[in-house]
Amino acid sequence: MISSSISALFIAAIGTCNAFVDPSNMIKKMSPLKASDLDGLVGADVETGGVIWDPMNLNEYLPADHARATELANGRVAMLANIGWFWPKYVGTFASTDVTTVDPINAIGQADFQWWAQFILLCGTIEAWKYNQSNKPNKSSTGGVGEPVVDWSGLYPKDDEARKLMQLRELKNGRLAMLGIASYMSAHFIPNSVPFLPADF
Repeated sequence: MISSSISALFIAAIGTCNAFVDPSNMIKKMSPLKASDLDGLVGADVETGGVIWDPMNLNEYLPADHARATELANGRVAMLANIGWFWPKYVGTFASTDVTTVDPINAIGQADFQWWAQFILLCGTIEAWKYNQSNKPNKSSTGGVGEPVVDWSGLYPKDDEARKLMQLRELKNGRLAMLGIASYMSAHFIPNSVPFLPADF
């Protein structure tokens, strides 16, 4: 049985394949940021006192839009990983002969090599498309976070304020999901390391 958690953990491992970014293009952008470069950047809210939280001063070396796009991509991956962690145990698994566990970590090792290869190819295709979209002259479709907007439902807000609010909500959910999946991993490998999580989680 192939567990859906495999997909989520594969995404967590390689879903943000920034290796597809042209290195020469990145070198051009790797100049120190001015304080004004962070003005209006979505993501600062009450949790951080309304300012960008950067205790390691990474904004001096990384382009703000690149760092934000990476955070957003990792947040989306973490949200999928949270679903993948719970799904096999409480909903069920896909029919398969290679994966026989609902444990998300053990399932990774049981998955056949072809699943890895197919998923890496899929992630690479998606990342290449995102990179090409973000490099187009008209950046309005990115919503200001360096990520192309994929709006299958047609519900993405048209005005800037509503877009910023939606982006902030997604970032907050992504940050919470990253903390969540990190806690599951910690509880898995170090029993009782996370308060209130069951030992067999």
